[in-house]
Amino acid sequence: MLRNSRTATLFAAIVLLALGACGRQASPPPQGKPAVTVVTLRTQPVTLTRELPGRTTAYVVAEVRPQVTGIVKERLFTEGSQVEEGEALYQLDDATYRAAYNSARASLARAEARLEVARLDAERASGLVKINAVSKQDYENAVAELSQAKADVGVAEAQVASTEVTLGYARIKSPIDGRVGKSAVTRGALVTGDQSAPLTTVQQLDPIYVDVTQSAGELLQLRQAFARDAVQSADGLPVTILLEDGTAYEHQGQLTFSDVAVDPMTGSLALRIVVPNPDHLLMPGMYVRAVVSNAVLEKGLLVPQQAIARDPKGNATALVVTADGTVEQRAVATRQAIGDQWLVSEGLAAGDRVIVEGLQKVRPGAAVEVTATLDAAGAPAGPPPAGTDTSGSKQQ
Repeated sequence: MLRNSRTATLFAAIVLLALGACGRQASPPPQGKPAVTVVTLRTQPVTLTRELPGRTTAYVVAEVRPQVTGIVKERLFTEGSQVEEGEALYQLDDATYRAAYNSARASLARAEARLEVARLDAERASGLVKINAVSKQDYENAVAELSQAKADVGVAEAQVASTEVTLGYARIKSPIDGRVGKSAVTRGALVTGDQSAPLTTVQQLDPIYVDVTQSAGELLQLRQAFARDAVQSADGLPVTILLEDGTAYEHQGQLTFSDVAVDPMTGSLALRIVVPNPDHLLMPGMYVRAVVSNAVLEKGLLVPQQAIARDPKGNATALVVTADGTVEQRAVATRQAIGDQWLVSEGLAAGDRVIVEGLQKVRPGAAVEVTATLDAAGAPAGPPPAGTDTSGSKQQ
Protein backbone atom coordinates (compact mmCIF):
# COMPACT_ATOMS: atom_id res chain seq x y z
CA MET A 1 0.00 0.00 0.00
CA LEU A 2 2.84 2.37 0.82
CA ARG A 3 4.52 1.64 -2.47
CA ASN A 4 1.30 2.33 -4.41
CA SER A 5 0.80 5.63 -2.60
CA ARG A 6 4.30 6.81 -3.46
CA THR A 7 3.82 5.82 -7.08
CA ALA A 8 0.56 7.79 -7.35
CA THR A 9 2.15 10.85 -5.75
CA LEU A 10 5.08 10.76 -8.20
CA PHE A 11 2.74 10.37 -11.18
CA ALA A 12 0.66 13.36 -10.08
CA ALA A 13 3.78 15.52 -9.76
CA ILE A 14 4.92 14.57 -13.26
CA VAL A 15 1.51 15.48 -14.72
CA LEU A 16 1.52 18.86 -12.98
CA LEU A 17 5.01 19.66 -14.29
CA ALA A 18 3.96 18.72 -17.86
CA LEU A 19 0.87 20.87 -17.69
CA GLY A 20 2.91 23.81 -16.41
CA ALA A 21 5.39 23.46 -19.27
CA CYS A 22 2.59 23.31 -21.83
CA GLY A 23 1.05 26.44 -20.39
CA ARG A 24 4.33 28.33 -20.64
CA GLN A 25 4.78 27.27 -24.31
CA ALA A 26 1.25 28.28 -25.29
CA SER A 27 1.59 31.87 -24.04
CA PRO A 28 2.36 34.23 -27.06
CA PRO A 29 5.53 36.33 -27.01
CA PRO A 30 5.12 40.07 -26.67
CA GLN A 31 4.63 41.80 -30.11
CA GLY A 32 6.91 44.67 -31.30
CA LYS A 33 6.23 47.61 -33.65
CA PRO A 34 5.86 46.73 -37.37
CA ALA A 35 8.94 47.61 -39.45
CA VAL A 36 8.41 49.83 -42.48
CA THR A 37 10.51 51.51 -45.18
CA VAL A 38 9.75 55.12 -46.01
CA VAL A 39 10.64 57.67 -48.66
CA THR A 40 11.34 61.21 -47.49
CA LEU A 41 9.78 63.57 -50.02
CA ARG A 42 11.71 66.49 -51.49
CA THR A 43 10.76 69.06 -54.08
CA GLN A 44 12.66 69.12 -57.35
CA PRO A 45 12.30 70.54 -60.87
CA VAL A 46 9.97 68.27 -62.84
CA THR A 47 9.47 68.39 -66.60
CA LEU A 48 5.79 68.04 -67.46
CA THR A 49 5.34 65.90 -70.54
CA ARG A 50 2.43 64.83 -72.71
CA GLU A 51 2.30 61.82 -74.99
CA LEU A 52 0.55 62.81 -78.23
CA PRO A 53 -0.36 60.59 -81.20
CA GLY A 54 0.74 61.65 -84.67
CA ARG A 55 1.75 60.74 -88.21
CA THR A 56 4.99 61.20 -90.07
CA THR A 57 5.06 63.47 -93.12
CA ALA A 58 7.79 64.02 -95.69
CA TYR A 59 9.86 67.14 -95.12
CA VAL A 60 9.55 68.20 -98.78
CA VAL A 61 7.22 66.68 -101.39
CA ALA A 62 7.63 67.39 -105.12
CA GLU A 63 5.14 66.05 -107.65
CA VAL A 64 6.90 65.67 -111.00
CA ARG A 65 4.79 66.80 -113.97
CA PRO A 66 5.70 67.41 -117.64
CA GLN A 67 5.96 70.97 -118.90
CA VAL A 68 5.74 70.02 -122.58
CA THR A 69 3.77 67.47 -124.56
CA GLY A 70 5.47 64.37 -125.88
CA ILE A 71 5.87 60.61 -125.93
CA VAL A 72 7.83 59.06 -123.06
CA LYS A 73 10.94 57.71 -124.74
CA GLU A 74 12.70 56.34 -121.65
CA ARG A 75 12.39 56.17 -117.87
CA LEU A 76 15.79 56.97 -116.37
CA PHE A 77 15.36 56.09 -112.68
CA THR A 78 14.72 53.06 -110.48
CA GLU A 79 11.52 53.27 -108.50
CA GLY A 80 12.16 53.78 -104.79
CA SER A 81 15.76 54.90 -105.27
CA GLN A 82 17.47 58.02 -103.97
CA VAL A 83 17.77 60.78 -106.57
CA GLU A 84 19.48 64.15 -106.52
CA GLU A 85 18.25 67.57 -107.58
CA GLY A 86 18.65 67.98 -111.34
CA GLU A 87 18.92 64.24 -112.02
CA ALA A 88 17.02 63.17 -115.16
CA LEU A 89 13.93 61.04 -114.53
CA TYR A 90 12.25 60.83 -117.94
CA GLN A 91 13.29 61.49 -121.53
CA LEU A 92 10.54 62.53 -123.97
CA ASP A 93 10.78 62.31 -127.75
CA ASP A 94 12.32 65.71 -128.49
CA ALA A 95 12.68 65.59 -132.28
CA THR A 96 10.19 68.43 -132.85
CA TYR A 97 11.68 70.63 -130.13
CA ARG A 98 15.22 69.98 -131.32
CA ALA A 99 14.27 70.96 -134.87
CA ALA A 100 12.77 74.22 -133.60
CA TYR A 101 15.95 74.88 -131.63
CA ASN A 102 18.17 74.27 -134.64
CA SER A 103 15.96 76.55 -136.76
CA ALA A 104 16.26 79.32 -134.15
CA ARG A 105 20.04 78.97 -134.13
CA ALA A 106 20.11 79.25 -137.94
CA SER A 107 17.99 82.38 -137.78
CA LEU A 108 20.40 83.82 -135.26
CA ALA A 109 23.36 83.12 -137.53
CA ARG A 110 21.59 84.86 -140.42
CA ALA A 111 20.76 87.87 -138.25
CA GLU A 112 24.38 88.10 -137.11
CA ALA A 113 25.54 88.05 -140.75
CA ARG A 114 23.15 90.89 -141.62
CA LEU A 115 24.42 92.79 -138.62
CA GLU A 116 27.99 92.52 -139.90
CA VAL A 117 26.98 93.82 -143.35
CA ALA A 118 25.06 96.71 -141.79
CA ARG A 119 28.02 97.57 -139.59
CA LEU A 120 30.39 97.74 -142.59
CA ASP A 121 27.92 99.86 -144.58
CA ALA A 122 27.55 102.27 -141.66
CA GLU A 123 31.33 102.62 -141.28
CA ARG A 124 31.77 103.23 -145.00
CA ALA A 125 29.00 105.81 -145.08
CA SER A 126 30.52 107.55 -142.06
CA GLY A 127 33.79 108.12 -143.97
CA LEU A 128 32.15 109.20 -147.21
CA VAL A 129 29.76 111.68 -145.67
CA LYS A 130 32.73 113.62 -144.31
CA ILE A 131 33.99 114.32 -147.85
CA ASN A 132 30.49 114.82 -149.22
CA ALA A 133 30.78 111.63 -151.31
CA VAL A 134 27.34 110.47 -150.13
CA SER A 135 24.36 112.40 -148.99
CA LYS A 136 23.56 112.82 -145.35
CA GLN A 137 20.33 110.91 -145.88
CA ASP A 138 22.20 107.87 -147.21
CA TYR A 139 24.41 107.96 -144.14
CA GLU A 140 21.42 108.12 -141.82
CA ASN A 141 19.80 105.21 -143.65
CA ALA A 142 22.97 103.13 -143.14
CA VAL A 143 22.98 103.90 -139.41
CA ALA A 144 19.29 102.94 -139.15
CA GLU A 145 19.98 99.65 -140.96
CA LEU A 146 22.70 98.91 -138.40
CA SER A 147 20.32 99.50 -135.50
CA GLN A 148 17.68 97.31 -137.08
CA ALA A 149 20.23 94.54 -137.62
CA LYS A 150 21.20 94.67 -133.94
CA ALA A 151 17.55 94.38 -132.97
CA ASP A 152 17.11 91.39 -135.27
CA VAL A 153 20.04 89.67 -133.58
CA GLY A 154 18.43 90.25 -130.18
CA VAL A 155 15.15 88.72 -131.34
CA ALA A 156 16.98 85.73 -132.77
CA GLU A 157 18.92 85.21 -129.54
CA ALA A 158 15.68 85.28 -127.55
CA GLN A 159 14.17 82.72 -129.89
CA VAL A 160 17.17 80.47 -129.44
CA ALA A 161 16.88 80.75 -125.64
CA SER A 162 13.14 79.96 -125.75
CA THR A 163 13.53 76.89 -127.93
CA GLU A 164 16.46 75.73 -125.82
CA VAL A 165 14.31 75.88 -122.68
CA THR A 166 11.52 73.95 -124.41
CA LEU A 167 14.03 71.36 -125.59
CA GLY A 168 15.33 71.03 -122.03
CA TYR A 169 11.79 70.39 -120.75
CA ALA A 170 11.73 67.24 -122.85
CA ARG A 171 14.24 65.83 -120.35
CA ILE A 172 12.25 65.80 -117.10
CA LYS A 173 14.47 66.25 -114.02
CA SER A 174 14.05 65.89 -110.27
CA PRO A 175 13.37 69.27 -108.60
CA ILE A 176 14.77 68.16 -105.20
CA ASP A 177 16.97 65.60 -103.48
CA GLY A 178 14.92 62.71 -102.14
CA ARG A 179 13.48 59.28 -102.62
CA VAL A 180 11.49 58.79 -105.82
CA GLY A 181 8.25 56.85 -105.75
CA LYS A 182 6.38 54.68 -108.21
CA SER A 183 6.18 55.80 -111.82
CA ALA A 184 2.67 56.52 -113.09
CA VAL A 185 3.63 56.16 -116.79
CA THR A 186 5.65 53.75 -118.86
CA ARG A 187 7.67 54.02 -122.04
CA GLY A 188 5.48 55.02 -125.00
CA ALA A 189 2.90 56.91 -122.93
CA LEU A 190 1.71 60.31 -124.15
CA VAL A 191 2.06 63.09 -121.58
CA THR A 192 0.87 66.67 -121.91
CA GLY A 193 2.19 69.90 -120.54
CA ASP A 194 -1.08 70.83 -118.78
CA GLN A 195 -1.97 67.48 -117.22
CA SER A 196 -2.91 67.38 -113.51
CA ALA A 197 -1.71 63.85 -112.75
CA PRO A 198 1.96 63.65 -111.69
CA LEU A 199 4.35 61.27 -113.39
CA THR A 200 5.96 60.39 -110.04
CA THR A 201 6.66 61.92 -106.65
CA VAL A 202 9.98 62.74 -104.97
CA GLN A 203 10.01 63.05 -101.19
CA GLN A 204 12.77 64.34 -98.93
CA LEU A 205 12.80 62.10 -95.84
CA ASP A 206 15.79 63.42 -93.87
CA PRO A 207 14.73 65.19 -91.76
CA ILE A 208 11.07 64.22 -91.52
CA TYR A 209 8.02 65.88 -89.97
CA VAL A 210 5.90 64.38 -87.19
CA ASP A 211 2.49 66.06 -87.09
CA VAL A 212 0.60 65.71 -83.79
CA THR A 213 -2.46 67.32 -82.25
CA GLN A 214 -3.01 68.63 -78.73
CA SER A 215 -6.32 69.33 -77.04
CA ALA A 216 -7.12 73.01 -76.69
CA GLY A 217 -8.37 72.26 -73.15
CA GLU A 218 -4.95 70.89 -72.16
CA LEU A 219 -3.28 73.98 -73.55
CA LEU A 220 -5.65 76.19 -71.53
CA GLN A 221 -4.86 74.25 -68.34
CA LEU A 222 -1.16 74.62 -69.03
CA ARG A 223 -1.47 78.38 -69.45
CA GLN A 224 -3.42 78.59 -66.19
CA ALA A 225 -0.60 76.63 -64.51
CA PHE A 226 1.87 79.18 -65.84
CA ALA A 227 -0.08 81.89 -64.04
CA ARG A 228 -0.78 79.91 -60.84
CA ASP A 229 2.26 77.70 -60.22
CA ALA A 230 6.00 78.13 -60.39
CA VAL A 231 6.08 76.82 -63.93
CA GLN A 232 8.59 77.69 -66.63
CA SER A 233 8.29 77.20 -70.37
CA ALA A 234 9.93 74.09 -71.80
CA ASP A 235 10.59 75.55 -75.25
CA GLY A 236 13.70 74.09 -76.83
CA LEU A 237 13.61 70.77 -74.97
CA PRO A 238 13.98 67.72 -77.25
CA VAL A 239 10.98 65.58 -78.16
CA THR A 240 11.15 61.80 -77.80
CA ILE A 241 9.48 59.80 -80.58
CA LEU A 242 7.92 56.43 -79.71
CA LEU A 243 7.47 53.94 -82.55
CA GLU A 244 4.32 51.87 -83.04
CA ASP A 245 5.75 48.99 -80.98
CA GLY A 246 6.48 51.33 -78.06
CA THR A 247 10.26 51.55 -78.49
CA ALA A 248 11.93 54.95 -78.44
CA TYR A 249 13.37 56.22 -81.72
CA GLU A 250 17.11 56.80 -81.41
CA HIS A 251 16.99 60.40 -82.69
CA GLN A 252 15.13 63.11 -80.78
CA GLY A 253 13.10 65.78 -82.51
CA GLN A 254 12.48 69.48 -82.04
CA LEU A 255 9.10 71.21 -81.80
CA THR A 256 9.15 73.87 -84.52
CA PHE A 257 5.53 74.85 -85.10
CA SER A 258 2.34 75.28 -83.11
CA ASP A 259 -0.82 76.34 -84.90
CA VAL A 260 -2.43 79.64 -83.93
CA ALA A 261 -6.01 78.46 -84.47
CA VAL A 262 -8.09 75.63 -83.00
CA ASP A 263 -9.72 73.18 -85.39
CA PRO A 264 -13.47 73.66 -84.75
CA MET A 265 -14.20 70.06 -85.77
CA THR A 266 -11.81 68.41 -83.30
CA GLY A 267 -11.12 71.13 -80.72
CA SER A 268 -7.38 70.60 -81.03
CA LEU A 269 -4.27 72.40 -82.26
CA ALA A 270 -1.73 71.09 -84.74
CA LEU A 271 1.91 70.76 -83.69
CA ARG A 272 4.81 69.95 -85.99
CA ILE A 273 8.07 68.29 -84.92
CA VAL A 274 11.21 67.97 -87.04
CA VAL A 275 13.06 64.68 -86.50
CA PRO A 276 16.41 63.59 -88.02
CA ASN A 277 15.95 60.49 -90.19
CA PRO A 278 19.37 59.58 -91.63
CA ASP A 279 18.57 55.87 -91.96
CA HIS A 280 15.09 56.51 -93.41
CA LEU A 281 13.57 54.32 -90.70
CA LEU A 282 10.63 56.69 -90.46
CA MET A 283 8.48 56.68 -93.58
CA PRO A 284 5.62 59.04 -94.47
CA GLY A 285 2.30 57.94 -93.03
CA MET A 286 3.67 55.96 -90.07
CA TYR A 287 1.80 56.15 -86.75
CA VAL A 288 4.04 57.33 -83.90
CA ARG A 289 3.69 58.98 -80.52
CA ALA A 290 5.59 62.06 -79.43
CA VAL A 291 6.53 62.74 -75.81
CA VAL A 292 6.38 66.54 -75.79
CA SER A 293 7.73 68.60 -72.88
CA ASN A 294 5.14 71.26 -72.11
CA ALA A 295 6.66 72.99 -69.09
CA VAL A 296 9.02 72.65 -66.13
CA LEU A 297 7.51 72.70 -62.62
CA GLU A 298 10.14 74.29 -60.40
CA LYS A 299 9.02 72.60 -57.15
CA GLY A 300 7.46 69.32 -58.15
CA LEU A 301 6.77 66.54 -55.65
CA LEU A 302 7.33 62.99 -56.94
CA VAL A 303 6.06 59.96 -54.99
CA PRO A 304 6.80 56.28 -55.89
CA GLN A 305 3.76 54.63 -57.39
CA GLN A 306 3.78 51.75 -54.86
CA ALA A 307 3.15 54.29 -52.10
CA ILE A 308 -0.17 55.40 -53.61
CA ALA A 309 -3.27 53.26 -53.06
CA ARG A 310 -6.71 53.75 -54.59
CA ASP A 311 -10.14 52.89 -53.25
CA PRO A 312 -12.94 51.43 -55.40
CA LYS A 313 -13.98 54.98 -56.37
CA GLY A 314 -10.48 55.77 -57.62
CA ASN A 315 -9.54 58.16 -54.81
CA ALA A 316 -5.80 58.12 -54.06
CA THR A 317 -4.38 57.79 -50.56
CA ALA A 318 -0.94 57.43 -48.95
CA LEU A 319 0.28 56.32 -45.52
CA VAL A 320 2.65 58.77 -43.82
CA VAL A 321 4.78 58.24 -40.71
CA THR A 322 4.31 61.26 -38.43
CA ALA A 323 6.90 62.79 -36.12
CA ASP A 324 5.70 60.67 -33.14
CA GLY A 325 6.10 57.43 -35.13
CA THR A 326 2.43 56.71 -35.86
CA VAL A 327 0.77 56.09 -39.21
CA GLU A 328 -1.46 58.75 -40.75
CA GLN A 329 -3.57 58.26 -43.89
CA ARG A 330 -3.63 61.16 -46.33
CA ALA A 331 -5.96 61.78 -49.26
CA VAL A 332 -3.79 62.94 -52.16
CA ALA A 333 -4.32 64.31 -55.66
CA THR A 334 -2.08 63.08 -58.46
CA ARG A 335 -1.44 65.15 -61.57
CA GLN A 336 0.25 62.65 -63.89
CA ALA A 337 2.58 59.65 -63.96
CA ILE A 338 6.25 60.35 -64.66
CA GLY A 339 8.13 57.10 -65.12
CA ASP A 340 7.46 54.91 -62.04
CA GLN A 341 6.39 57.88 -59.88
CA TRP A 342 3.32 60.04 -59.42
CA LEU A 343 3.46 63.82 -59.54
CA VAL A 344 1.40 64.84 -56.49
CA SER A 345 -0.31 68.23 -56.36
CA GLU A 346 -2.24 68.00 -53.06
CA GLY A 347 -2.16 66.07 -49.78
CA LEU A 348 1.60 65.66 -49.33
CA ALA A 349 4.48 68.06 -48.77
CA ALA A 350 8.24 68.10 -48.79
CA GLY A 351 9.62 66.39 -45.68
CA ASP A 352 6.77 63.89 -45.33
CA ARG A 353 7.85 60.27 -44.77
CA VAL A 354 5.69 58.11 -47.04
CA ILE A 355 5.59 54.33 -46.46
CA VAL A 356 6.65 52.30 -49.52
CA GLU A 357 7.35 48.86 -47.93
CA GLY A 358 5.42 47.14 -45.16
CA LEU A 359 2.06 48.63 -46.12
CA GLN A 360 0.24 45.33 -45.49
CA LYS A 361 1.37 45.25 -41.83
CA VAL A 362 0.19 48.70 -40.76
CA ARG A 363 -3.01 50.65 -40.34
CA PRO A 364 -3.79 54.32 -39.62
CA GLY A 365 -3.05 55.24 -36.02
CA ALA A 366 -0.64 52.34 -35.40
CA ALA A 367 2.89 52.89 -34.11
CA VAL A 368 5.64 51.71 -36.48
CA GLU A 369 9.40 51.45 -36.56
CA VAL A 370 11.21 52.99 -39.56
CA THR A 371 13.98 50.58 -40.51
CA ALA A 372 15.11 52.22 -43.79
CA THR A 373 14.74 55.59 -45.45
CA LEU A 374 14.99 55.87 -49.23
CA ASP A 375 14.97 58.72 -51.68
CA ALA A 376 12.38 58.99 -54.45
CA ALA A 377 14.55 56.88 -56.77
CA GLY A 378 14.69 53.99 -54.28
CA ALA A 379 18.28 54.52 -53.10
CA PRO A 380 19.28 54.96 -49.45
CA ALA A 381 18.59 58.57 -48.54
CA GLY A 382 21.46 60.86 -47.63
CA PRO A 383 21.38 64.36 -46.22
CA PRO A 384 19.26 66.83 -48.20
CA PRO A 385 21.23 68.66 -50.90
CA ALA A 386 21.90 72.35 -50.42
CA GLY A 387 18.94 74.52 -51.36
CA THR A 388 16.40 71.63 -51.27
CA ASP A 389 12.99 72.57 -49.89
CA THR A 390 12.11 70.14 -47.06
CA SER A 391 9.63 72.32 -45.21
CA GLY A 392 6.62 70.53 -43.83
CA SER A 393 4.00 72.95 -45.20
CA LYS A 394 1.22 71.28 -47.18
CA GLN A 395 0.89 72.01 -50.88
CA GLN A 396 -2.38 73.53 -51.95
